[in-house]
Amino acid sequence: MALKFADCHNDLLLGVLHQKERGVSDPFGEFWLPQLREGNVVTQVLPVYTEEQFVGEGALRRSLLLFETAWAIAEAHPNDVLLCTTGKDVLEAHASGKIALILAVEGAEPVGHSIDIFESFFRMGVRLLSLTWNRRTMFADGVGERDTGGTLTSLGIEAIQEMERVGIILDVSHISENGFWHLNEVATKPFIASHSSLHSLCDHPRNLKNEQAKRIGEVKGIICLNAFGGFLSANPKPLDLIAHAKLAIELVGEDRVGFGFDFMKDLLTQVDPVLTGVLMDPKDWPFVPGLDQPADLRSFGELLVNELGEQVANKVGWKNLTDTMVNLLP
Repeated sequence: MALKFADCHNDLLLGVLHQKERGVSDPFGEFWLPQLREGNVVTQVLPVYTEEQFVGEGALRRSLLLFETAWAIAEAHPNDVLLCTTGKDVLEAHASGKIALILAVEGAEPVGHSIDIFESFFRMGVRLLSLTWNRRTMFADGVGERDTGGTLTSLGIEAIQEMERVGIILDVSHISENGFWHLNEVATKPFIASHSSLHSLCDHPRNLKNEQAKRIGEVKGIICLNAFGGFLSANPKPLDLIAHAKLAIELVGEDRVGFGFDFMKDLLTQVDPVLTGVLMDPKDWPFVPGLDQPADLRSFGELLVNELGEQVANKVGWKNLTDTMVNLLP
């Protein structure tokens, strides 16, 4: 039987919206749903990302369109997916053979300086949010601003407190290293890394240092490893992602490791965002042969079982992230 997967990061909402804006009636049903089913994905986090051309007041408008895209997907495919807002929803989705979808926000540009919007986002279904993408926000610096030495702003401290109050999980992927440690001082609830690999295996600013990874484990969060080739090795292959998984298990234990695959290859054929802050020229992006779309997870699952054993592969593949969502969602 094919290994199940829970994926903490797939920007497919952006692809779906761009395709619908170009007249495709059901891009999720035509492309992404078959991909997720083929890869045996049972839990999928759907981040809402603000494209460069919408940073500023346009970010909120664009995010609302993407939120609506998620809800429209759930309404159009009620037999296949369930947009989950509680842990109970996730369990019900799995029990009925549906894919559990969880709405997230990648970078807090849509919030601006109005922290009351966090509660509005929660009402719209958002359950996971990162204060930054690579750039600076009103709350913190992303890894693209690492030379500033920036930590959280005063508003960033308030934002964390408000997110914890309303029930939105903190995501530390993309935040600067200094920002991470400041967030660690402020946060009172578990936080997670939705799509980050390990710096000691690949020297990239988007990757977590070992001490950061250990801290996520200590607060009972989860590290979801990123499959993007530029975060894995100089010549990336599927085994490199498993090498990151093995090290993560050594650092935080087999119950605190999962995946946030961040599949981008197909997405780049469907969207035309302005990408000025990605820290790497998109023309040179190194994708992983045999691990660049959800359907590839079927063969990757076999490799994962061979390398980690069936019990640990099941934990890392889907159970850890699913359990974390069930435990941390309201």
